[in-house]
Amino acid sequence: MALVVISGQPCSGKSTAAICLAEALRASELNPTVRIIDESSFHLDRNQSYADNTAEKNLRGVLRSEVDRSLSKDSIIIVDSLNNIKGYRYELWCLARAAGIRYCVIYCDVKEDLCREWNKKRGENGESTYNDKIFEDLVRRFEIPDRRNRWDSPLFELWPSKDEVQQSSAAIVDAVSYMTKKVDSKSRDVKVLQPTIATQNARMTEANSLYVMDRATQEVVNAIVEAQSQALGGPVNGISLDEKMITISSNTLRFNCFFVLADIRK
Repeated sequence: MALVVISGQPCSGKSTAAICLAEALRASELNPTVRIIDESSFHLDRNQSYADNTAEKNLRGVLRSEVDRSLSKDSIIIVDSLNNIKGYRYELWCLARAAGIRYCVIYCDVKEDLCREWNKKRGENGESTYNDKIFEDLVRRFEIPDRRNRWDSPLFELWPSKDEVQQSSAAIVDAVSYMTKKVDSKSRDVKVLQPTIATQNARMTEANSLYVMDRATQEVVNAIVEAQSQALGGPVNGISLDEKMITISSNTLRFNCFFVLADIRK
């Protein structure tokens, strides 16, 4: 049905936004199946997950694979993570396009100083926090979503520092409306991504297809040669190869026999 990517600096209120969005969706008339995918779903420690480039790539790979397995026409998936790299958001957008569902981004816009303050308060409350080195590295590398990019559009912005994040927040309400609105020929404000040839699964063929084709071709050749020999040089009205197959007419037969016999003489 839809894929929602929540993006923001560390400790910017993303998890709160994800929970509020999920509750608002479940309370809507559509009442869809909603699932939140985040680091805690896999019991991953945030400091270990962002300790180095390899660990961070592994984290993104785990989340992306789980998103890919979970996407469907009947559920809404919310990705609650930093999603700080635009290339990664593009990969998630491609998954949504391949699934043929809706897509949007919710950005928690909070200043860096306030994120640092909230991170320290979490430590004082005994909650999991980012260590200073990892926190500063993530803040420095964060790439702000840009609605001009197709993988960042439509973009709904939240300001947790100014307004308390809740189900009635404007961005939450707009996102719920976008994902649950009925789409018809007149709808222009809601876009359902369409898969392309590049994103569709290739049609699988049987392993012995070449053998079957070669055998069928040889049967046709043998039938034509046998019919010609039985006609003793006279005209052949037609050949019926099988009850389920059409009869080869005499005109087609004479045309094909020229090439068949020429190939046999070689």
